[in-house]
Amino acid sequence: MNKSVRKAIIAGNWKMNKARPEAKELLEAIKPLVANAEGKVEVIACVPFTNLETAISVTDGSNVKIGAENVHFEKSGAFTGEISADMLVELGVEYVVIGHSERRQYFGETDETVNKRTKAALAAGLKPIVCVGELLWERECNITEEVIARQIKLDLFDVSKEDVKKTVIAYEPVWAIGTGKTATADQAEEVCGFIRSTLAKIYDQATADAVTIQYGGSMNAGNAAELLSKPNVDGGLIGGASLKAADFNTIVQAAVEG
Repeated sequence: MNKSVRKAIIAGNWKMNKARPEAKELLEAIKPLVANAEGKVEVIACVPFTNLETAISVTDGSNVKIGAENVHFEKSGAFTGEISADMLVELGVEYVVIGHSERRQYFGETDETVNKRTKAALAAGLKPIVCVGELLWERECNITEEVIARQIKLDLFDVSKEDVKKTVIAYEPVWAIGTGKTATADQAEEVCGFIRSTLAKIYDQATADAVTIQYGGSMNAGNAAELLSKPNVDGGLIGGASLKAADFNTIVQAAVEG
């Protein structure tokens, strides 16, 4: 991490977990543990839509920010089951995860729709967490950089320099999500550094240096400190470990100390 030029961010991605009473209990446990991170590390909980109002109420006045797990690219209309960026903003949501590999794999999201969602989120004042990452087969074929470069260029197409600075990029190797497998710290640094160099080519080095790039492939309490010690790893998008207050706090503290 390089906190002198960009924000360090630890974001929990709860996925489809926790009813409202459970969400309240977990956030109440997290708040005092991570209070010391204020001004040092941005702490976010990205929760299911049904938990958003509860989460925003529980975290009011604390340093824990709330994010959604998805957003639609249209402002309104006949899109049954979808939620617009304006609806999220009206609730008080600040961040939104876009293009997670599970959304791409199970719900047909493409780089084109990720791009549309990203621009819609930015236009409404949300801060997108845009996920990119390669499949195991793509890594074994030694085309990780080609895959990542393509995703970055398409997902951020026509996003301005000013807006990309408000965007978080999460590198999530698909083969390390929910599998227990984790990229080594050197592998994470290599790809996060490549993402930054790609941003520098699209925009410029100063812009690239300002963008927070997270690692999100099974970061946990045991490996967070090593991953976060790398200069281009600016935080984590945390899955399973974000559902346990103590584990999530260990990761946050690793970022505070990093």
